[in-house]
Amino acid sequence: MILKFDDIGKALVVKMSGELDHHSSEIVRIKIDNKIEELGAKNLIFDFAEVNFMDSSGIGVVIGRYKKIIQYGGKVVVIGLSPKIKKVFEIAGLFKIIDEYDDLSKAVSSI
Repeated sequence: MILKFDDIGKALVVKMSGELDHHSSEIVRIKIDNKIEELGAKNLIFDFAEVNFMDSSGIGVVIGRYKKIIQYGGKVVVIGLSPKIKKVFEIAGLFKIIDEYDDLSKAVSSI
């Protein structure tokens, strides 16, 4: 799993590439938490455009970051969901707490 971070002022954008599974979830969790703390990010945008697999550990990463961000009064949104990853979000019920947007500009304007 490769992570790229962009601080766009209103939010921290996390661009992920690869598989978000039990092998990568712990390091992903640590890197995102460290970047949130470093920047004092109050909002988080997950970009899943280059994620080709996600399991329940990935769901845990998303939910854990959601819980962290809402403590700051912020918002977590997602972009770039493939049909396969979108199905994982639907089954897990993540769309009850996290909104999906078509692109980065729409996600940013929602925050």
